[in-house]
Amino acid sequence: MTNQTIYALSTVYGKSGVAVIRISGIDALKAVKLMTNIDTQTIKPRYAYFVKLHNLDKSENLDESLVLYFKAPNSFTGEDIVEFQTHGSKAVISSVMNCLSQIDGFRMAEPGEYSKRAFYNSKMDLTEAEGLADLIDSETSEQQKYAMRQMEGGLKNLYENWRAELVKMLAHLEAFIDFPDEDIPSSVIDNMNNTVFKLKNEINQHLNSDSIGERLREGFRVVIVGAPNAGKSSLLNAIVKRDAVIVSDIAGTTRDAIDVHLDLNGYPVMFTDTAGLRETEEEIEKMGIDIAYSKIQDADLVICLFDASVDTVQVFDKIKDSFKNKALFIANKSDKLTSEQCSELEKSGCLVISAKQKQGVDKVLQAISKNIQERFTSNSNLLITRSRYREALQDVLENLQNFGFDKEIELTAEDVRLAARALGKITGRIEVDEILDKIFRDFCIGK
Repeated sequence: MTNQTIYALSTVYGKSGVAVIRISGIDALKAVKLMTNIDTQTIKPRYAYFVKLHNLDKSENLDESLVLYFKAPNSFTGEDIVEFQTHGSKAVISSVMNCLSQIDGFRMAEPGEYSKRAFYNSKMDLTEAEGLADLIDSETSEQQKYAMRQMEGGLKNLYENWRAELVKMLAHLEAFIDFPDEDIPSSVIDNMNNTVFKLKNEINQHLNSDSIGERLREGFRVVIVGAPNAGKSSLLNAIVKRDAVIVSDIAGTTRDAIDVHLDLNGYPVMFTDTAGLRETEEEIEKMGIDIAYSKIQDADLVICLFDASVDTVQVFDKIKDSFKNKALFIANKSDKLTSEQCSELEKSGCLVISAKQKQGVDKVLQAISKNIQERFTSNSNLLITRSRYREALQDVLENLQNFGFDKEIELTAEDVRLAARALGKITGRIEVDEILDKIFRDFCIGK
């Protein structure tokens, strides 16, 4: 990490009431000295100054601004930070940024560099930094809630506690390696075996979240399947309350999978309309049907929709094995059925709706929402939100599976060392420069 002082706009560029320009680094106060009349020798940290901002030669006033100073290490980055809170016009922002670019030792911040500096200065670990990124990107209340838990250190504490257990074991093993003439007491062996057994169980439980955390970030995948003209597109339009896809009486209108995103009771959900499932020789339609089957495999929930006026739920018998107990069976076109027929369908476990008349759509949304909520309540509040966490934890388990005292003690210690190292990759407690750029590059410039 360089010693250069960085600056960036930390709010959205454009017309707004207020814009925040953040400066971080050893020379951050130089901007205050050159662009305001504040005495930087007596400036108070965490005190708001209302002053005029001027250009570097003091020939022109740029704006009236609030200026705040956060003294290292008590700042977001752990460095000296200055914030200029200006009016949010493009002209003001551009003029202030242009002046900062002319100060020796100053440069524009790279994406995620503020958070990266906070990590290097031990203000946060990698899980907290990624929780911050998720909070910035959150679009639903549940995304916000779980991002806050991660940003506040929930995952860090869990993984660091596991790592501390392994480091403690490793210290004992290293001691016995240094004194090979000493026999390892049976009580120590039993304690280590119990610790490894406990850790394997806890990590397995944590891993058995069925990618729920990743889904919270990316959206739960709900795929609508059925025969042509079953009403799939009509149902999707009724769910999202707009004409998101084309509806037609012509069979095979939908050729490709169409994704529509929705905030459902705070959970991000991605609904996918698919091509009608049927035997066909038409090449493009066959490609669409193949795509539909691939979407089924990746789905978190499959809505099996059928036209109850002409078909039964048995139309899905040939493919129901691919649903993996994640199907919701819905009988459509209830407006063409008698009340007795609707009652029989409900007794068989089907939801009965009329997508065209928008009847029963609320029941469908309630069933989907219940499915998602049950998956959340059945899992820990500390969710695996990134695939790299899952991969590292699987490495931990693999090394702990190899642990045992039926081999050279050096090899036993190496199993523990590798397991601790894999946990360290998650939080950043080891050298992980190779993954830092990947993590921080998706941040916005001013964060």
